[in-house]
Amino acid sequence: MTWIASIRIALRALRVNKLRSSLTMLGIIIGVAAVITMIAVGAGAQARVEEQIKALGSNLIMLLPGSVTAGGVRMGAGSRNTLTESDAYAIGREIADVPASAPHLRGAGQVVAGNNNWSTVFYGVTPDYFEARNWVIASGKGFDPADLTGAAKVALLGETVARNLFGDADPIGQVIRIRKVPFTVIGVLQRKGQSLMGQDQDDVILMPISTARNRVLGGNIARQRTVGVIFVKVREGADMKEVEGEIRSLLRQRHRLQPGADDDFTLRNLSEVLAAREESSRIMTLLLAAVASVSLLVGGIGIMNIMLVSVTERTREIGLRMAVGARGRDILAQFLVEAVTLALIGGLFGIMLGVGGSYLIAHLAEWRVELRPDSVLLAVGFAASIGVFFGFYPARKASRLLPIEALRYE
Repeated sequence: MTWIASIRIALRALRVNKLRSSLTMLGIIIGVAAVITMIAVGAGAQARVEEQIKALGSNLIMLLPGSVTAGGVRMGAGSRNTLTESDAYAIGREIADVPASAPHLRGAGQVVAGNNNWSTVFYGVTPDYFEARNWVIASGKGFDPADLTGAAKVALLGETVARNLFGDADPIGQVIRIRKVPFTVIGVLQRKGQSLMGQDQDDVILMPISTARNRVLGGNIARQRTVGVIFVKVREGADMKEVEGEIRSLLRQRHRLQPGADDDFTLRNLSEVLAAREESSRIMTLLLAAVASVSLLVGGIGIMNIMLVSVTERTREIGLRMAVGARGRDILAQFLVEAVTLALIGGLFGIMLGVGGSYLIAHLAEWRVELRPDSVLLAVGFAASIGVFFGFYPARKASRLLPIEALRYE
């Protein structure tokens, strides 16, 4: 008996018991749909994490002011600004594996442009900031060296600020006022989206650090040349732990800290945080797929159950086939093909339900989902494997029936 004939007989047998076949396929349909949907949800979450990694910057170390001790009393983290611009420049100059070290000043206030205004944050930065954060200028230009040395009143707008102040109009060349200081807009930043903490990274204005220090913030910040954060980008392929140690040693030396004294700064390796989050997202995807796969196993048990019932019902038919020359392997192939056909048809309907369910979740729950061809192939392959695995025992049982006993079966 050829495989085509076996498939034809299998389809005819499934048509005879349409309701029973449909209910049997239901387990496979739900299982395949669940696997595809869960993998799509997990892959969407993982893709979101990868986007956040790109938005934050790769191989990034963040330096923050640490705690200080005064009169035997230990103050909280960031209780005093202990980092300076000179620290940032020294890190970039003296550590070979640091291509960019960017000091960073932060302020907040109301920004006015014509009849519109918007409350936002502004950062005083250097050109290294764009390299450290992997931030591209979408239109216009960046800061020139002369802008930094001359504390020029120029600014770059994040997408959110540009939209709220100017709508669809081009902001390049327009004048805005930050804390009553006029600034000329020279560029608009490329969109970055939300940060790891859910904050809008595009709701920001960038200006030269010298401008922020001398013309906007002033006071002790201008006199002491302190900064709130230093972003340090580590060269690709370099040992992050080793660079951390070099930065720590350099800053302790510059800050004249005695051996055994606590650091007056804090080092945060954001690459480790992001790698841990990416790993947890990947594990969640695998866990969701494993849970969904239970439905496929349940569907496979249903196939075995129905195939055993089918063998019992068609015992006389099996005897007749054997009596007219059918061999045991022909009977085995017939019932095995029937089980696999049942699983594959259920798998095809499951693909349609899974794809539709994924888009429905994306639309209703506003979650990001990412359908991957490999997840569809995995689900269908798993369905076919279940058809073979759970259909083999009933098919083997049918192939081992003795013709005389099968013909006498009532």
